[in-house]
Amino acid sequence: MKRSLSAILLFPALFGYSQHNRQAYIDSLTDYRKNYIQTHEIVRESDRQFFRFYPIDPAYHIAAKFERISNDKWFPMNTSGKEKQVYRRFGKITFKIHDTAVHLYIYQSQSLLTNQQYKDYLFIPFTDATSGLESYGGGRYLDFTIADITNNSLLIDFNKAYNPYCAYTTGYNCPIPPKENDLPVAIRAGEKNYSKPNH
Repeated sequence: MKRSLSAILLFPALFGYSQHNRQAYIDSLTDYRKNYIQTHEIVRESDRQFFRFYPIDPAYHIAAKFERISNDKWFPMNTSGKEKQVYRRFGKITFKIHDTAVHLYIYQSQSLLTNQQYKDYLFIPFTDATSGLESYGGGRYLDFTIADITNNSLLIDFNKAYNPYCAYTTGYNCPIPPKENDLPVAIRAGEKNYSKPNH
């Protein structure tokens, strides 16, 4: 029987996080963050101590309802630099966070479609109520592939939300999340503001 939207939205609460599973999830995210910090190519080794994150919270690991947007028009997405990047809306996800029903659009890059390694890459740039305060003002990103979408559902994990390169240095054309991806709630998960002194 087809799962109802209400069941999907309630899925985080029904994830079955026993104490063991919760700890395993936290441990896996802890390892993920360590690797993220150690392999980050923009930040120098001596500056890796300035990465900051929200506490890992399984409540931000959410099953969202996915709706495909077919043949959407390509458009130039604004960036932090002079060059715009061309994307199109690939789909829309709907979910509930903090008892508020929200949605985000998923984008597909035109340039990456010609790259065999990244042609299935999908991208969610977003801002929320923490942007410019606790988290980077230019928004944060989540990455997926088309294969991550199954049965019209997509698991999103805001604990993996990360900053664009522009949060650390200048000279990059980092996509700026469109206004349609500005969440009206605070996402206190994932990466916070980079805290290097005098940055």
